[in-house]
Amino acid sequence: MPVAASPWWTPELHRDRRPVLLARNRIEAGVRGYLAEHDFLLVDPPGLQRSPGNETHLHAFETTAIGNDGVGHRAFLHTSPEFAMKKLLAAGEHRIASLGHVWRNRERGALHAPEFTMLEWYRVGEDYTALMADCMALLRLAVAATGAERLRFRGREADPVAEPERLSVVDAFARFAGIDLLATMDAEGETDAAALAAQMRGQGLQVPAEHSWSYLFSLVLTEKVEPNLGLGRVTILDRYPAAEAALARRCADDARVAERFELYACGVELANGFGELTNPEEQRQRFEAEMNEKQRLYGERYPIDEEFLAALALMPAASGIALGFDRLVMLATGAPRIDLVQWVPVAEFGA
Repeated sequence: MPVAASPWWTPELHRDRRPVLLARNRIEAGVRGYLAEHDFLLVDPPGLQRSPGNETHLHAFETTAIGNDGVGHRAFLHTSPEFAMKKLLAAGEHRIASLGHVWRNRERGALHAPEFTMLEWYRVGEDYTALMADCMALLRLAVAATGAERLRFRGREADPVAEPERLSVVDAFARFAGIDLLATMDAEGETDAAALAAQMRGQGLQVPAEHSWSYLFSLVLTEKVEPNLGLGRVTILDRYPAAEAALARRCADDARVAERFELYACGVELANGFGELTNPEEQRQRFEAEMNEKQRLYGERYPIDEEFLAALALMPAASGIALGFDRLVMLATGAPRIDLVQWVPVAEFGA
């Protein structure tokens, strides 16, 4: 039975959607202007890769690349242009950005689409706090392009002009969930799922029978912490546990946490930034741990890009970040769903 066609292309619905789509174009023009003004070189990484990324809970679209000899090779659409862009940093580029499509399987909803637009950028030799300043500038640029004064999403608002709140993950868990996160890690950042589960039960939270520390962390973050972030003003959720920052370097003052932050407005996560890890051996260990967990949870694993690890040894110290461009447009226009801000929404597959 054929899947029913989406009616986005009917003249009546397109007429209703068109003002938001034109606003999207104005925001994009503003973003490109900002990048040019700040000396970013816009690059265009290919979507087809040997490895889509090695994060436990990100799922890729897999395909077969057939060579001229007719032999098939496993290939993927990337979940982020990160590997390709870091190879460019290793090659000698210093300030680069990409605005293009990425693909993530098993993701569909008001805030998720299997194909969406990502803005990703890197600064060589600069601290990851520079990325925080970039983010705030882009948020202000986006609302200016729409004529709005605040970011909005489903009745929640955030003022992008106000000074953002910078909150550590440890403090956020204590404030919103009553959980001492550091008590569930040893001095090197190794995690203790039983200790986290015990604290969750003490706060009246349900704990699934089969659980890892990472899964419980995500559960608390999603249910208790994220809904309270970015309300009234933007929140920068900073210093993630090292176990949840596979691509970030550890903080110099505490090995349990890493130079990773996420940007929130109206309870919506907009961007994910890092002080980048450049140690190939440590990166390999983290990738292998992530893939072991993916195998345990989902019965699959992705290959490690050996060229990426080789390039990492040449890569200078840098900070990097990825921002969901569609989500930025959503919040700047007040749209309630991601498909409303995409010129052509991704087709539905299945029931």
